[in-house]
Amino acid sequence: MNIFFLTFARKKPAFLRGVNFRSVGSVLSHAVLGVVSAFCFTSAACSQQGEPSKPVVVQPGAPGMPSKTLPPSTRATLPPRSAADVEFMQGMIMHHAQAVEMTAMIPSHTQNKELRALGARISSSQSDEIKFMQRWLAARGESVPPATSAMSGMDMSHEQPHDTMALMPGMLTPQQMEALRKAKGAEFDHLFLVGMIQHHNGALTMVKDLFNTAGAGQDAEIFNFATDADNTQRAEIRIMEAMLKKEKPEEKR
Repeated sequence: MNIFFLTFARKKPAFLRGVNFRSVGSVLSHAVLGVVSAFCFTSAACSQQGEPSKPVVVQPGAPGMPSKTLPPSTRATLPPRSAADVEFMQGMIMHHAQAVEMTAMIPSHTQNKELRALGARISSSQSDEIKFMQRWLAARGESVPPATSAMSGMDMSHEQPHDTMALMPGMLTPQQMEALRKAKGAEFDHLFLVGMIQHHNGALTMVKDLFNTAGAGQDAEIFNFATDADNTQRAEIRIMEAMLKKEKPEEKR
């Protein structure tokens, strides 16, 4: 470290005569170096040989217990999941996909502004939830089903009772979906509301079954998702029931 001093006038004042300024500079240099060294020793910004300090991983202790310092190589691990968790997420993706398929019919089947607003809300929220469920499954190395309804692309030329039996709670049958596609105006509004209430109630059943299964629903992400979905769909059921009550007698089917 270089310390520079101003050059004094050739003739020194009386009180400075006899003072060795080179010695004074040396003393000051050592003093400054001592301060800097102390700072580097106590500051996390300075580390040995100028290398950046390694991160410290701290594991909080249980109530009343001290925290633990873990090695820098420690890696976070995902919480354990049950088979019921995986099945719930996989099934709910297809369940949501049918709801999105139903809302996609609204623009071309009805001019009802209230129903259009509700459909946009359902489509947006359930599309986002499908993406969340797909990410959750992929992060855990589980099979990720496509975001398509089990009814999509199904051959409607003949009856398929075994497919109806395989439907998840609340899902519309192929016949119900076909009737919805053919309806227009007030008839479509009625069939959509009745069908979506059925669909939402099925989702509530799936959430209830999840939480009633031992060891399932303990993952924080699944718990929060299932709880939010339950609350949201209950609220939307109340909205749709109110819309049905406002139908005129001649509009009811």
